This record gives sequence, C-alpha cells and structure tokens, in this order.
Amino acid sequence: MELVEEWSVDRELNVAEPSKQFLKVTEEVGELSAALARNNREDFIDALGDTLVTLIILSQQTNTDITEALRVAYKEIKDRTGEMQDGVFIKSEDL
Repeated sequence: MELVEEWSVDRELNVAEPSKQFLKVTEEVGELSAALARNNREDFIDALGDTLVTLIILSQQTNTDITEALRVAYKEIKDRTGEMQDGVFIKSEDL
C-alpha cells in the first residue's frame, strides 16, 4: 500500500478529484467482472490488483484510512448470519 501511495503522490493523484477516481474504481470493477465471466485467471488477478490500487488512491484522496474502513466493515459482518442460495450469501434479515 505504501508503494501505491508513493506512486500516487509522485503523479499528484493523491490531490485529484475523488469523484474522478471513483470512475476509475468502477472501470476496474467492470474489468474484474469481465475476467470472472470469461474465467480468465490472469486478467482476473490483474483487474483485482488494479481495483485495489484505485481504492487505495481513493482512500488517500479522501483522507480515509483504508485499513480502518476494512476494520469497520469486518466488525459489521463478523457475526452476520444467513444462508447460501444459488452460490450467493443472503443475510438473515433479507431472507
């Protein structure tokens, strides 16, 4: 993460408009989806990494600690219950 943040600073991406960065996030998620749909492992790994890079930069632009964001998300899901339906986890309150 530190190398990505340094790379971002070197290119002044860290001070760019977060809404534009979010467009990059969604672009990479689209590539991730395409790789998954095509069962292309190499493209999947590349797109997953690219998605992480865009999210790290977005967190940097918004002064959000991405590790803390992950902690908050985990705290919310750690005790979640539900069931798998057709390969998708459905939380209990949505059943």
